[in-house]
Amino acid sequence: MDTGIEKIGQIAIAITDLKRSVAFYRDILGLELLFEVPTGLAFFNCGGTRLMLTTLQGKEEDHKTSVIYYQVTDIKSSTAQLKTKGIEFEREPQFAAKMADHDLWIGFLRDPDNNLIGLMAEIPFI
Repeated sequence: MDTGIEKIGQIAIAITDLKRSVAFYRDILGLELLFEVPTGLAFFNCGGTRLMLTTLQGKEEDHKTSVIYYQVTDIKSSTAQLKTKGIEFEREPQFAAKMADHDLWIGFLRDPDNNLIGLMAEIPFI
């Protein structure tokens, strides 16, 4: 069965200094700063794909590579489909943030090399 993955919704880049990195991505690369979160996150628009800068959040080994977030429409259905294929989630999908026109839900799983993968859905307000 189809898991419902449609596109890459967000890419996370591990950084060590949020202020310095925000200045680089905004002022040097010219990316549009969307918003910052006090826990050490900043989000940019990069041609319709959201780029997230993140200080260490969780385990250090999860920050040796970038995390690709795969976007789905129905995160519950996609999660169920992945579980039928034997996937165990590192973190079950859950509410992550209230945006202007939708709720953001994110869950995490791992690939065969133990790389962290994000599954995300932007659920519009009804």
